[in-house]
Amino acid sequence: MYFAALLARTEDGWEASDTELDDVETLSDLAELAREASDDDTVIVFIEQEDAWFGIVRIEGEEDPRIYVSDGAAAARSSYGEMLTRELLGDDLDDLVDDLETLDLDGTEDGEPLDDDAEDDETGSVAAEAVPAAPVGDRLILADLGMSAEDLLALDSDALTEIADALGAAEVLEAVR
Repeated sequence: MYFAALLARTEDGWEASDTELDDVETLSDLAELAREASDDDTVIVFIEQEDAWFGIVRIEGEEDPRIYVSDGAAAARSSYGEMLTRELLGDDLDDLVDDLETLDLDGTEDGEPLDDDAEDDETGSVAAEAVPAAPVGDRLILADLGMSAEDLLALDSDALTEIADALGAAEVLEAVR
């Protein structure tokens, strides 16, 4: 289950809104959704999947979005996380996935017998396996707003609340939660 919220910085402070990601298929869709919330101001999009991973997308006007994901491998196993990690790792990820898929490693190269059931066992996509099980993206995404890279990297459970607290937006985020 996902939780997603938009925090838009306005003249009056932060305004939060719960957001549905049903129509979001690309980072461009997500950026457009954020820009609709606030034209030229800073918009922070929070996406969290049941404490498995969280992502932050920062949009400011027409600038390219900045992205941070707490656990690339965990995020890459989900649709919204895969969208973010693909954007972060770009062609490198696509090339790595293509390389891994063409290898056709079935275990027999190590002298192990081929297990017919192993082919049917899909525990994750090749793309998810190619993404590091570590934070990926812009670690300074919130540095100018009060959260250093070290603080961001130290977050684990309830990260979005801690981030909102550092931004001075805990109450407005909690209101939409």
